[in-house]
Amino acid sequence: MSLRVAIAGCRGKMGKEAVKTVVGQEGMELVAALDYKHVGESLAELEMFPPDLNVPIYLDLNQLIEETKPDVLIDLTSPHAVYEHVKVSLLNHVRPVVGTTGFTDEQLEELTELAREQKIGCIIAPNFAIGAVLMMKFAKEAAKYLPNVEIIELHHDQKLDAPSGTAKKTAQMISEVREQHKQGHPLEKETMDGARGAEFEGMRIHSVRLPGLVAHQEVIFGGKGQLLTIRHDSFNRECFMDGIVYCVKKVMELEELVYGMENIL
Repeated sequence: MSLRVAIAGCRGKMGKEAVKTVVGQEGMELVAALDYKHVGESLAELEMFPPDLNVPIYLDLNQLIEETKPDVLIDLTSPHAVYEHVKVSLLNHVRPVVGTTGFTDEQLEELTELAREQKIGCIIAPNFAIGAVLMMKFAKEAAKYLPNVEIIELHHDQKLDAPSGTAKKTAQMISEVREQHKQGHPLEKETMDGARGAEFEGMRIHSVRLPGLVAHQEVIFGGKGQLLTIRHDSFNRECFMDGIVYCVKKVMELEELVYGMENIL
């Protein structure tokens, strides 16, 4: 039996790729789309999709769930909408696979508890690219030996949150093995606010936003007489699709919320 999949955020760059991927994936059926405004009755009415793609578009997630009964909701929307989408999905026993970032720590704690109570799987992945997940894992390993580290993340200029979810997740993973300490000169002073970037347990995170970029990150480790850089580059959004397919299948086996693909690979 095919997995019934709904997608929130179909008209976005990631969403369009996800639609193409799910439609072409054996063992999956795209049953519905969720949008924040009325753009048509079905995806077939939108120029960006094939004219025979008769997948209904909904404005209300509760109605979508009631009428189309998806097994999984892929959410590729925006930070201000995704929290409510995940909450509604879990309460209705639909398993979310989320690529949107921007959750607060409090929201993640609440959703983690809700998934546990409902015994419903949920995957929130700051990055679906397998290479990016490996970059984070390698960075955590390197931090055991080179604890002075800065993160530079570079994204397209339409990204809404900074720093990226991948950068925050990388810093959190590194903090598990790195003793917290302040980096740089003890008396350093910013002559322009923000020059040293955001601070996380003494590490620094820098965000770059420019047209032409997709999603890129480098983690730079400094030691005596040496420098180690671990970098990952996403050149197009196809690189995220294998991760999405993997998570859609994997979430059906889970009864809890998992934050980060590195925990399920």
